[in-house]
Amino acid sequence: MPQIANLFIAIAALVHIILFAVEIFFWKEPVIHQRLGFTLDEALKVAPIVANAGLYNGFITAGLIWGLVSGKNGDAIKVFFLVCVIIAGIFGGVTLKWTTLLIQTAPGAIALFLVWISRWKDSGSQKNQAVNQ
Repeated sequence: MPQIANLFIAIAALVHIILFAVEIFFWKEPVIHQRLGFTLDEALKVAPIVANAGLYNGFITAGLIWGLVSGKNGDAIKVFFLVCVIIAGIFGGVTLKWTTLLIQTAPGAIALFLVWISRWKDSGSQKNQAVNQ
C-alpha cells in the first residue's frame, strides 16, 4: 500500500512541477492563458501574480518530493503537503476552472487517503506484534 500511495504522491508532484513550469515560463503563450479565458493584455497584467502562484507550486513539488525521499519518517511531511495540494485544488476549482478539481485535487486526495490507510495498517500490525511478544 505505501508504494501505491507514493505513486500517487509522485503523480501529484508531477502535476505541480508542470504547473510551476507553465505558470512561470509559459503563461504568456496564447495556448496557455486563453485556456483560462484571458486575453493577451489581461495575461500580461496578471503575469506577476501567476508567476507567484507558479513559485508556490514549485514549493509544493519540493515538499512532496521531500516527503517521498524521507521514507517512513516522511509521512507527516507527505500529509502536510498533500493537504496543501487539496486545499489549493479546491480553491482553484472554485475560482478558476472546475477541472482543477480533477487535475490537482484528485491525485492529492487519493494519495492522502492511501497514506492514511498505510499508516493505519502499520499501526495495527505494530499493535499486533506488541501483543504477540
